[in-house]
Amino acid sequence: MSNEPYEDEYGQQQPPQQTQQWQGQTWDTQVQSTYPQPQEFEPGQAAYGQSAYGQGPVSQTGGDQQAYGDQQAYGGDQQSYGYGQAPYGHGQAVQAPGGQTTPPPAHAAYGEPAPYGQAPHSPGADQQTQVFGTVASAQPLPAAEPEAAAYGPATVTGNPRVTDAQRARAEGRSPIIEPGMQPAALTALLGLLLAGGAAVGQYALLLPLVLLQAVTAAGWFRLNGMWPARQGIALAFAGGLAADAALLVTGRENAPAAILGTLGVWVLLTLVLQLRSHAAPDERMYGLMATVASAALAIAATGHLAADPDAVTVGAVAVAVAVLARALPLPTPASVAVALLAAAGAGIAAGGMTDMGSKGAFLGLGAGVCALVGHRVASYDYPSRFVHMTAGVALPLAAAAPAVYLLGRVVG
Repeated sequence: MSNEPYEDEYGQQQPPQQTQQWQGQTWDTQVQSTYPQPQEFEPGQAAYGQSAYGQGPVSQTGGDQQAYGDQQAYGGDQQSYGYGQAPYGHGQAVQAPGGQTTPPPAHAAYGEPAPYGQAPHSPGADQQTQVFGTVASAQPLPAAEPEAAAYGPATVTGNPRVTDAQRARAEGRSPIIEPGMQPAALTALLGLLLAGGAAVGQYALLLPLVLLQAVTAAGWFRLNGMWPARQGIALAFAGGLAADAALLVTGRENAPAAILGTLGVWVLLTLVLQLRSHAAPDERMYGLMATVASAALAIAATGHLAADPDAVTVGAVAVAVAVLARALPLPTPASVAVALLAAAGAGIAAGGMTDMGSKGAFLGLGAGVCALVGHRVASYDYPSRFVHMTAGVALPLAAAAPAVYLLGRVVG
């Protein structure tokens, strides 16, 4: 290799490259690593092809030169590595059109980036840290972002969505959560189906009644926190179907015997099944009460099938209007009063379309009161959305069935 100096692509002269000769201590006797620290560019610094920090070209020969591992620390008169190039992270100055020299941007040394949002540490820092035998400036760590605390810890499966009932329970709010307008609309739709089926005939009424009994059985178990409870739901629903069959066989004139007889048989059957269960005594008692209550509501809904068709039409329409009025965004006392007035008015209107006439107001008011009781029950104890869509839909109509049957006989 020639020892003559040469010019690089920028027209500046480079020192001759010679064979490196180690002077002084070697790697085996002393190891000191010097990490170049970030610095600000000064006008007196050398350009490409000169030694770092304003020093002239460094020759590799001569006994006065220090070896590679014996350089001075940052902040003093540092020496080059001996290759005639600037340290990593410092580029060449750019010649501007006007003749001025633009300094290159200062970068942090490899492996030690400056903290985000902070300037590089000055050479004369008071606080220093000894790193691998070399005095290096200590840089404070960046402060944690305050908004990071707003998020919870990372999970593999994700955080489950918090329901309105869970949020209300955690905040200590009232356990009463009303179903809202959507379940009320479904209740009104089912009530209109009952009214239309009663106007057509007994067997036409049977289809929406069976749907009402199925939703009632499922909703009561879910309201009590027992799910899926397939055996209990099936048993309660079967009780409703048995009452319907008994009523169709015996006729409306024997409706009380058919309904009460079916209820007595189903209570006895439920008790026998719970006694054969291997669950704990407390669980068996809880299951017994829930199953009996669900079966009683499903069987009581048969009262729509036993009542007079005109009474069923008036009562179903009154329940539909009362539930819709109760779902309006009003204070509770005002909402209840508006719902009862609407039920009475709907009874009058529906009675005018039947042979009941103005007496339908009394029937409509009674059916509206029972419907609001069922609506209130479906709103209790932090109910979930599923409870609202089952018990919230079915309980107002199921609770109004005995009133429709009894008041229909009194008024008719």
